[in-house]
Amino acid sequence: MHVPHLPRVRPIRTLFSALCTLALGAGLLAGAGPATATSEAPAAQAAAGSKVVGYFTEWGVYDRNYHVKNIESSGSADELTHINYSFGNVTGGKCAMGDAYAATDRAYTAADSVDGVADTWDQPLRGNFNQLLKLKKKHPDLKILWSFGGWTWSGGFAQAAQNPQAFAQSCYDLVENSKWADVFDGIDIDWEYPNACGLSCDTSGRDAFPKLMSALRAKFGQDYLVTAAITADATAGGKIDAADYAGAAPYVDWYNPMTYDFFGAWDATGPTAPHSPLTSYSGIPKEGFHTSATIAKLKGLGIPSSKLLLGLGFYGRGWTGVTQSGPGGTATGPAKGTYDDGIEDYKVLKTRCPATGTVGGTAYAK
Repeated sequence: MHVPHLPRVRPIRTLFSALCTLALGAGLLAGAGPATATSEAPAAQAAAGSKVVGYFTEWGVYDRNYHVKNIESSGSADELTHINYSFGNVTGGKCAMGDAYAATDRAYTAADSVDGVADTWDQPLRGNFNQLLKLKKKHPDLKILWSFGGWTWSGGFAQAAQNPQAFAQSCYDLVENSKWADVFDGIDIDWEYPNACGLSCDTSGRDAFPKLMSALRAKFGQDYLVTAAITADATAGGKIDAADYAGAAPYVDWYNPMTYDFFGAWDATGPTAPHSPLTSYSGIPKEGFHTSATIAKLKGLGIPSSKLLLGLGFYGRGWTGVTQSGPGGTATGPAKGTYDDGIEDYKVLKTRCPATGTVGGTAYAK
């Protein structure tokens, strides 16, 4: 995203994370959870960076003009260990394509192709999937997972949970379709949220999530990665408590707790707050809405640190018409954004709106 010229008649406040140094389009970076201690510090440091996961958004090839080649040309491909391709749909109790044109049919010129070779009209596979294959040829250790659901398409998980085995079979058949069988190394589930409310409300029951993940592991086997993006809501009786994430943990290689979007301009009048606080702070609008609470709660359930990867947003969330320079004030609405009001990319905010303070382990700017 690009920050527009903001109106000067009212103060503009944008709150953003200043934690990341690696950008992948509009995506997200997840750093590995705490490493197991060893007697040699360098080895422990290496282990701590063993997983660097970025999201590549399927729709980013349109208005954002961000393509697989950009992962290579930016140098991100050298830093990443895994890419989550987002998102596949969940409908009719099955995994389904999101945008088939972007994924498998869009033709790339030599200039826009990862390897500098143009697509031809008669080749069996084009689009993002073919470009990802080319990226993997350049980076043989890079793993790619197909992520299903997300905020928009999580409503389909309710029907999928009624027959987890049939759902798992449909996902396997799609991920391993013969036309693109070599693209993906696993599957990621982004169910927002099991037995709780996101864009729609789910009433599948607390045991629906472990049953779904168990079926996926049984179908995909141990040679494939099975991961999940999960809620970061650590409040008592909140979204972590609504589903049995500990019960599903044995079936996943790791979880990506969504430790971002705790606060934002969907609360149009505030209170203003950073969307990715690492820790609590005096005046935080809601206790349990910060990363340290999320990790402590998940570990308290018995989920090992090695299966917890922090999610870091590469964007800021902000308000306009704010009443004070620090967090906690009121506002009159979301700040204008290029694609959506209330949100802009960190790569632009860091120069357009440099940080004016820090709170809860993250930076903010007025």
